[in-house]
Amino acid sequence: MLLGGHITPISRSYIENADVVFTLVSNGVVELWVEEMNPNVVSLQKYYQEGVSRNKTYEQMVQAIVREVQNGKNVVGAFYGHPGVFAKVPHDAIKQVREIGANAHMEPGISAEDCLFADLGIDPGQLGCQQYEASQFMFYKRHIDPTAYLILWQVGIAGDKSLAKFSTGEEHRRLLTELLQEVYPAAHKVLIYEAKVLPIDKTRIEEVELGRLPLQNLNQHTTLVIPPSKKLMKNKKLLDKLAALEQ
Repeated sequence: MLLGGHITPISRSYIENADVVFTLVSNGVVELWVEEMNPNVVSLQKYYQEGVSRNKTYEQMVQAIVREVQNGKNVVGAFYGHPGVFAKVPHDAIKQVREIGANAHMEPGISAEDCLFADLGIDPGQLGCQQYEASQFMFYKRHIDPTAYLILWQVGIAGDKSLAKFSTGEEHRRLLTELLQEVYPAAHKVLIYEAKVLPIDKTRIEEVELGRLPLQNLNQHTTLVIPPSKKLMKNKKLLDKLAALEQ
């Protein structure tokens, strides 16, 4: 996520020794930094177009990567964050490369989730944590546990069924807010979060009331963090059974 800081030695080595490096990064400066490691860089960013379904865009990206593998090249895909987290292209590319009989694998990276836990001081093992992509959360029925953290990714495009928009509006966010208010009070404090990409950036952490969420400035990479609104309740029946086992 962070320029120059969040890359493992083995990932750097793969980039430096590749015949061609496909990049899908969060900032043009990051792309220039990758080019310093290997000048043979092809940006996948050019495939994004407003009004074009991201499914089509992702398929074009995958085809570009697989085509170079078929040409006998040693290919690396450099994606921001963790390449397997909220990233369809790496998974699809690896699958298709393996189907043609070539070797492919994924190296883990530091994701926005890792930055979130560090920046907000959240331990997901303490109270539990649920995570969903915001639009998928809206489209399907989910059982929310208000005693655990709820994290919604990509709230800036919440409610987009076309997969072709770079942002959605206040009315889409209002529908999301109404859905959340079925579980949480309107006055419940939630966090708007954006991890920093460049060392000069500032991490965005803003606390607002849930009811005021539709009025906030939300970007495609904005994450919504909802702290628990209720306390954990002990499962007395099970605890009694465990106590009986220990006697």
